[in-house]
Amino acid sequence: MAKRVAVIGAGTMGHGIAELFAIAGYEVALVDIAEDYLKRALQNIDWSLKKLAEKGQIKEDPQTVLARIKPIVNDVCKAVEGAEIMVEAVIEEVETKKRVFAEADRCAPPNAILATNTSSLPITEISEAVKPERRPLVVGMHFFNPPPLMPLVEIIKGKYTSDETVKRVAEYASQLGKQTVVVNKDVPGFIVNRILARVNDAACWTVAKGEADIIAVDSALRYRVGLPMGAFLLMDYTGIDVICFIGDAMVKRGFKTHPCPLIAEKCQQKKYGVKTGEGFYKYPAPGKFQWPDIPKEPGERLDVVALLAPAINEAAYLVREGIATKEDVDKAVKLGLNWPKGPLELADEFGIDVVVKALEAWKAKTGFEEFAPDPLLLDMTKSGKLGRKSGEGFYTYVKGEEKRFETIIVRYESPVAWIILNRPERLNAINPKMVEELSAALDEISRADFDKVRVVIITGAGRAFSAGADVTGFVGTTPFLAYKLSRGLHEIAEKIEKLDRPVICALNGYTLGGGLELALACDIRIASETAVLGQPEVNLGLFPGGGGTQRLTRLVGLAKAKELIFTGDNISARDAEKMGLVNKVVPPERLEQEARTLALKLAEKPPIALAMAKYAINYGYEAPLWSALDLEAAHFGVVFSTEDLYEGVSAFLQKRKPQFKGR
Repeated sequence: MAKRVAVIGAGTMGHGIAELFAIAGYEVALVDIAEDYLKRALQNIDWSLKKLAEKGQIKEDPQTVLARIKPIVNDVCKAVEGAEIMVEAVIEEVETKKRVFAEADRCAPPNAILATNTSSLPITEISEAVKPERRPLVVGMHFFNPPPLMPLVEIIKGKYTSDETVKRVAEYASQLGKQTVVVNKDVPGFIVNRILARVNDAACWTVAKGEADIIAVDSALRYRVGLPMGAFLLMDYTGIDVICFIGDAMVKRGFKTHPCPLIAEKCQQKKYGVKTGEGFYKYPAPGKFQWPDIPKEPGERLDVVALLAPAINEAAYLVREGIATKEDVDKAVKLGLNWPKGPLELADEFGIDVVVKALEAWKAKTGFEEFAPDPLLLDMTKSGKLGRKSGEGFYTYVKGEEKRFETIIVRYESPVAWIILNRPERLNAINPKMVEELSAALDEISRADFDKVRVVIITGAGRAFSAGADVTGFVGTTPFLAYKLSRGLHEIAEKIEKLDRPVICALNGYTLGGGLELALACDIRIASETAVLGQPEVNLGLFPGGGGTQRLTRLVGLAKAKELIFTGDNISARDAEKMGLVNKVVPPERLEQEARTLALKLAEKPPIALAMAKYAINYGYEAPLWSALDLEAAHFGVVFSTEDLYEGVSAFLQKRKPQFKGR
């Protein structure tokens, strides 16, 4: 029997949610008040499915998926008959939603979940429209726009929502390919919108008080923090009317804020941003987005801690009140807003004491109570939990030495060295400077004693491992310079393969083009569930020039390598795991932990034996078997000269854990 779901409301969010369920194999009843709305929704879904099919991101024919969606005009009762779950996505007006829920409650099966996609209205208030026995099955299931592309779903517990309902909704979200966070208490704005509101407050009041202009604020947030958009540009993109509407709804339900006059003014003038052609920036025409000119320099003097301290304060409140775990708060912001790091991770980097001082300064200059440092931050400061610099803040850190370069960070956490690609505003695109700095870092690590470094982890800052070579540098490139670029990437890969210690790649997001070629040279690849891998060079009129045509072929075979290179399609981390391109796939919040755990496991092994095993594998892989076996024997002989062999045998006989020294 087919699985059935009802989606009520066929607007931007509703038709996107319906599309997701249809892709996952559900029969979907899609409801709206007029046939024209439904017709437009189906056209949009058809277009989206074809785009996903072109990119190889759905397995079925788009028409097969589309056929699962049955449009129904203005009949909630008919839609929910036999449905396992209803997702309501009608206008953000509580009485309208309550009418939908009352009707669904009357007609849906007794065990059907009734979920709302509201971004700002209370789940508890909506749930009181249904009979008491149904209320444990009412829950918030907040998707982000556009639902087919955004990876996050916030699951919100109302006053009556059962833990079993939360568990079931998380399972549905997983079937749709989504990551979830749980909001344990029904607070206005949940996680993401509360934190975004504080960013907007800080950005807006900074400008309103004459401390900086709009471009400087957006420049600082984009280039120095690594956010995909500055606060003002994001408000324009989202719609300033939407920002005002959600803000008003949150304030009415107890969210403490002092609305910034600059935002209110734009709403009064009906300058809503991209949709009207003008907001904080001007656009070519209504509905036509074009990146405004926001240079890097204006934001260089701004205090980014001051801009983000109110958001960190809100995040601390959510944790202290048990509304969400620290992991879920950071995960929600990274996945829902595409921040490179969560607000609590940033707090640990800035220093909790520094954040508290910034909040005290906000409180002093505005008098606004919402800027007063949260008790959790004050307690952490008093107890010396200041973040990375003290070894503990919201998270615990291994103390180590850190070196910051222009494009990378090298962090020594003995016995592990981290190389972090650090151009998050460019999705860690590889440019000549990064190649130069990677080369120098690998040389330095190769000279380090085994006591200091036994394993290397390479990862990326933000939402990408690396999205490839920086194509902005291709303009005017001659054939000879292109050859040198290609050889530069080859040399980095060769240094990784020849390094006398294991190298793990932690793929935290986009791993494309030259980024994937860099990862191919690593000994082990661990990927986040949200990682996307591919060799899309053919779409630019190129082909992989950093080793992809050779290493990819050796790793996944001739046929699969040709398919990936010829089509230029991206693949998911799970698909990459199936074809042997990555060793392991883990939830995004566990990627760093999994990479570190594996690195520490390898660090306990005899370093010289690992090096000889790596060389025997890498150098012998393409040699004739007899030659490769002789190479193996030679490297096997080397380990017989080591103190580690004696230690390993002694420990085995004495039934204790060996302590290898790399000697």
